[in-house]
Amino acid sequence: MNKRHQNTIFLIRVHKIYFAFFFLIISIIFFINFLDFKEKINSSFITATSENVHTNIILSLMATEIGSLSSVINEQETPSISRAVFLSFTNIWPEDTRTFLGREIPGFFNFNTEIAIAGIGTDLTTMPMESAPPLEVLLKEKEMAEQELGEKNVSQEKGISPVLKTGKDVAYIYHSHSWEAFLPSLPGKKTANEAVSLNESKNIIAVGKKLRDELMKKGIGASHSTSNVTEELKKKNWNYNDSYTLSRESVKEVMAQESSISYLIDIHRDSQPKKLTTTMINGKPFARLFFIVGRENKNYESNLALAKELNKMLEKQFPGISRGVFVKTKDDGNGVYNQDLSSQSMLLEFGGIENNSIELDHSIKAFAEVFSEYYWEAEEVNGN
Repeated sequence: MNKRHQNTIFLIRVHKIYFAFFFLIISIIFFINFLDFKEKINSSFITATSENVHTNIILSLMATEIGSLSSVINEQETPSISRAVFLSFTNIWPEDTRTFLGREIPGFFNFNTEIAIAGIGTDLTTMPMESAPPLEVLLKEKEMAEQELGEKNVSQEKGISPVLKTGKDVAYIYHSHSWEAFLPSLPGKKTANEAVSLNESKNIIAVGKKLRDELMKKGIGASHSTSNVTEELKKKNWNYNDSYTLSRESVKEVMAQESSISYLIDIHRDSQPKKLTTTMINGKPFARLFFIVGRENKNYESNLALAKELNKMLEKQFPGISRGVFVKTKDDGNGVYNQDLSSQSMLLEFGGIENNSIELDHSIKAFAEVFSEYYWEAEEVNGN
């Protein structure tokens, strides 16, 4: 076989390898983007993946083009290429047991929540606890009991409460889980799963109403939704997991009607016990609060900055009132929480299942005071 013939065969084989490699890349892209994979190639996925890559690995790659970077690389701390690939693709870190068990043990995924700012006593053992979905039977029994005892809502408000306007509305307060209630307001109920109610004077809607009133006293126009999410979900034949989709419809509708609205405040309550959700400040009991920021949306950075700033101001004036700022992805929560609709969105949790109205009122007034300071300072900066 002559040399020319050998070269031809070699080139054919090389072209076959290139074609196979090209076909493999196209196939991977197709499967990732068109099949129902858990992860998609988007900015959030790339960010989360890059965070798992050791800094020295990235610096080493950059040093191939920028020679001066070699001097700042600590070779002893740089993991091997095989270890870096393993960590990046499996997201299993030998130093963190959560990465071994997070997907296998029911409920353990809650510990994937990132603590952006830790309040007093906040660590992996005192993380926020998502309230359980309302049981249909329990809600039906409670509804019947309230009707029999005459415990109907004082107000017959539906949807957005009609309130005295103090000017343009800039804040919209709503509740994706409107059934969340507090045990001190529910005689005979003792467990977290029983802390649910359709009564607006006993569930989380009462907290939102109080906050709206406090903001309006300070000249900040606010709208408040009193929508019964449980009933609305039932009408659409949706389940608990669709609650944020339902509230999203409400938020978009209100923002379309009131173009001045920029602050979105979704108010919840935690399921942790009173010892974690209550504190004494200047001799008064306060229901502690905290912020949840969704990572899976375009406004993540700005919403995180807002939560951090408000948290800082709260802690300065009311030390110990905040449990911190937490970041959630779709692996341990909704991940978006409608926060893509505004760069000034927040999910705010007041107290827990055992907090009473006095403790909640103190915290609501504290937050309203701090938020009004933040708002009016921002208005001055903007020249309004």
